[in-house]
Amino acid sequence: MSAIVEQALIEKLQKLPPQRQAEVRDFVEFLAAREERAAAGARLGESLARLDALNLPPLSDEEIEAEIQAARQDRSTRRA
Repeated sequence: MSAIVEQALIEKLQKLPPQRQAEVRDFVEFLAAREERAAAGARLGESLARLDALNLPPLSDEEIEAEIQAARQDRSTRRA
């Protein structure tokens, strides 16, 4: 965003009453959160594509349970 546009937005924002400024802030926070979610979704999609490209066999139920238990043990150890 150019400095001229930023300054114009700031000037307009400063002219708004406090309640409207709060609404603008909330809207900007909403837009930022939406961008973060979209970026996270894109990263997840890329990760899934890379994982799929490995052509690994699926985990068995026992392997999944072992991974869960290992993660729980690791978390428990870090808390102590």
